[in-house]
Amino acid sequence: MKVVLYGASGNSGSRILRELQSRGHQVTAAVRNPERLPAGTTSVRDDLSNVDRILEIITGSDAVISAYMPPPEDTDQLLPVTGRLIDAVRKADNPRLIVVGGAASLEVAPGITLLASGHIPAAWLPIATSHAKTLELLKKSDVPWTYFSPAGFFEPGERTGKFRLGKDQLITDATGNSRISFEDYAIALVDELENPANIRQRFTIGY
Repeated sequence: MKVVLYGASGNSGSRILRELQSRGHQVTAAVRNPERLPAGTTSVRDDLSNVDRILEIITGSDAVISAYMPPPEDTDQLLPVTGRLIDAVRKADNPRLIVVGGAASLEVAPGITLLASGHIPAAWLPIATSHAKTLELLKKSDVPWTYFSPAGFFEPGERTGKFRLGKDQLITDATGNSRISFEDYAIALVDELENPANIRQRFTIGY
């Protein structure tokens, strides 16, 4: 598939880039600083600030993946950026849009999200809230979106290929921990790209 990957030099994006490349997909990495990418990566420079520029980049692609991470001092930048991606995808005849999401909007009990539970550390509340708003923005859109929530702890680790998938409930292990590695998350995201099961839906992952 022809895939445009935004945020390809970040924590999750760099793993997604490797996973896509290892499976033979034709990937264009769209980043602010292409020089940070591995040698040989097809890349374009973009900061997601202009719909026409995004449209130029994604036209002709089968899918657009956003692993964009907003600056910590203004996490709500995630909303206008996602809005511009939605607009560009619509104008590009609706390639699939897959967004690397957050865990805060997942339910920890019936009708109670992780964000509403009061268990998110204060330092994480801004990005958690912005991600929850972004999911609602996608739900109101008319493009073929997928929002992929990680587990509660999303961190570097091993590529094991062993994980569980779910929909709207936080996945925890036998001891109550919720975690997933960037590497295994990337496997599941590319699996979803290749075999769509969650178009216009959110899904999640955990051990």
